[in-house]
Amino acid sequence: MLALNNIEVVYDGVILVLKGVSLFAEKSCITTLLGANGAGKTTTLKAISGLLRTERGEVTKGTVELDGERLDRLPPHAVVKRGVTQVFEGRRVFENLTVEDNLVAGAHTRGDFAAVRESIERVYDIFPPLKERRHHASGYLSGGEQQMLVIGRALMSEPKVILLDEPSLGLAPLLVEEIFGIIRRLREERSLTVLLVEQNATMALDIADHGYVMENGRIVLEGPAETLRQNSDIKEFYLGLNEVGARKSYRDLKHYRRRKRWLS
Repeated sequence: MLALNNIEVVYDGVILVLKGVSLFAEKSCITTLLGANGAGKTTTLKAISGLLRTERGEVTKGTVELDGERLDRLPPHAVVKRGVTQVFEGRRVFENLTVEDNLVAGAHTRGDFAAVRESIERVYDIFPPLKERRHHASGYLSGGEQQMLVIGRALMSEPKVILLDEPSLGLAPLLVEEIFGIIRRLREERSLTVLLVEQNATMALDIADHGYVMENGRIVLEGPAETLRQNSDIKEFYLGLNEVGARKSYRDLKHYRRRKRWLS
């Protein structure tokens, strides 16, 4: 289990961003974290992966643990060695490197090159388009191919837990379905634990086992994905449906922050 226990995150020593967040990602399950821009979702992922220090942030209270071992005091490369890897928002490939060189870079914490070659072939089995373009500069790949590449690169470290930040961002609907299908396969075939940050709540709740909703640095609602899909507030504010099933415009939801019935 990946566990965040009442963590607080402060930037520059004064800006409190996460305010007592507790979150649990069960082994071999997909857990999704939903919320608007600025809610603190990406900061939560960076608190896990050890990347807060690069932005002058730190966990000042609480713990981050994987199978009972603390991660919050470790540098990023040590977190990767413990089995946690993060896929960033925005498909951050090494544009001037080939597809295969990108994959090799993902295995920088491993020393057995023969095993690395086997991992590369496994990634190609999951993402056949990458094998066809293995010698191409990754900057010339399509958006969908780049998303496949960054997920494949993350798999090269042989993680137990993969943190995915907005994998659907900027992709066409058919590609989004393909990427989410791959995420589901990784959970089923490789027993990966997945923590998914996503604004496409419909897709996220369709593949997730459990979900959390974050507002202003706090968890305000959590439960099984099916339960969240049926929650009237989730339907209205995240899926865009009102009580009778008609889709609503977000411009009609300015009263959203004033309502927040789940906080009462």
